[in-house]
Amino acid sequence: MIQYFSMMLVAVGLYGLLSQKNLVKLIISLNIAEIGVNLFIVSIGYVEGGAAPILSSVSDNSSLLFVDPLPQALVLTSIVIGVGVTALALSLIVSVSKSRNTIDITELSSGGGDSE
Repeated sequence: MIQYFSMMLVAVGLYGLLSQKNLVKLIISLNIAEIGVNLFIVSIGYVEGGAAPILSSVSDNSSLLFVDPLPQALVLTSIVIGVGVTALALSLIVSVSKSRNTIDITELSSGGGDSE
C-alpha cells in the first residue's frame, strides 16, 4: 500500500514540474517527487517482522529475520544530497530574482524582467 502512495507522490511531483512556471514551485515539486522515490526505496527494503541488522555477542541472532540496511543507507545519502541541491537551487533563484526581478520561467526565457 505504501508503494502506491509513494508512486502517487512521484506523479504529483512530476505533474508539478510539468505544469508550474514559478521556479520556487518547481523546486517544491522536485522535492515532492524526491520524497516519493525515497519512500519507495525504503518500502522495498522493509521486511515484515524483521529486526535491525545489529550484531551482538550477547544474543543469538541466527534465527532472526533481518531488514536490508542498504536501501536505508541509500535513502539517507539521497536526503543529504537533496537538501544540498535544494539549498543551491533556492540560492540561485534568489540571485536570478535580484538580477532579473522575476522568477517566472516564461519571462526569463523570453528575456523579460528588468535587467540592470
